[in-house]
Amino acid sequence: HLLKIEAYNSRQDNPTHWEERVYRGNDFLQKMLREKKGNVVVLAGNNRKKTEYIKACVQAGLNVLSDKPMAINSQAFETLKEAFAVATRNHVLLYDIMTERYEVTTMLQRRFSQMPEIFGSLQQGTPDNPAVTKISVHHFSKMVSGMPLKRPAWFFDVEQQGEGIVDVTTHLVDLIQWECFPEKIIDYQKDIVMISARRWPTILTPSQFKEVTHLEHYPEFLEKDTKDSLLYVYANGEMNYTLFGVHAKVSVEWHFKAPAGGGDTHFSVMRGTKASLCIRQGEEQHYVPILYIEPAESTDINELEKNIAGAISSLQKEFPGIGVKKLDRAFEITVPDSLRTSHEQHFGQVTEKYLKFLTEGRLPEWEVPNMIAKYFTTTKALDMARNNSEK
Repeated sequence: HLLKIEAYNSRQDNPTHWEERVYRGNDFLQKMLREKKGNVVVLAGNNRKKTEYIKACVQAGLNVLSDKPMAINSQAFETLKEAFAVATRNHVLLYDIMTERYEVTTMLQRRFSQMPEIFGSLQQGTPDNPAVTKISVHHFSKMVSGMPLKRPAWFFDVEQQGEGIVDVTTHLVDLIQWECFPEKIIDYQKDIVMISARRWPTILTPSQFKEVTHLEHYPEFLEKDTKDSLLYVYANGEMNYTLFGVHAKVSVEWHFKAPAGGGDTHFSVMRGTKASLCIRQGEEQHYVPILYIEPAESTDINELEKNIAGAISSLQKEFPGIGVKKLDRAFEITVPDSLRTSHEQHFGQVTEKYLKFLTEGRLPEWEVPNMIAKYFTTTKALDMARNNSEK
């Protein structure tokens, strides 16, 4: 972690100027809570004790900006609910870092879904054909900021990182709530029904494990997940559920390495009565997310084209330079590079938003119940998937 900071500080292009003050004692949490060198705690990294750290921080009167996930199992979910209650009592803000809300194609998908002349209304869908689907594919071996990513061994331990169904899915469940029901308060006890969930492992060889961790052997804590020298990582998961009666599907997969020239991919579709809003990021898109508007069978294409042109014009102030390209049976929304911000930049955008909330002294009223709903969804899916795989 510190070497990565050093790499950012010493890079030629736009170097950072981080100065670390590192404390290595085992009583780091107690020392931080005792000394209170600031009023905001930023949490990221190992997730095993993260929820406990969150609760301890808000109990001490500290604001918390946490990387996802804030809870990796149903026990941690109960602790997280308590932490939100304590944060409210102590007038501090607890918030998670939802970078994907700042991805331009997702923002545009959300905006177009609010235009009945283009989208119609969100369909209800069925378990076999959900109204909204979010699928993401990730890779253990990848390049980050031009360097091969070295992962800590604990990243492969689901007791420390969390299973795939409660980790990356946090973003996907968040986007479903944020896009389909903008600013609508969710009551997790009555508005969400989990229909099905499953999980399956990605199997790594010792040489693959060594390639990404630089370790010769599996540490002791991973022995529970090994069989015949292969490492079984439960990084993959899928859930089907309803939110306010609308059928949603979320799926996450982890492969070892992307094909040459490839990278992580995201697929997303929202199905409306007039058109579907579809984000694809495969080989055909050169692994860049692109938004397509795909008309329903009964939709008048000429009228839709006119309405899209009007929408593009009205969105110029918010998204300068976007355009539309007519394809065979769809419309591609073109986005200039100037609007495509990097994953690293998204963290800055989330932080700016959080600092604004801190200045105002409160979060929007839907954020806390919907964070609770989000972690209920992911941890409930994990429970169901584990029960299914044990049968």
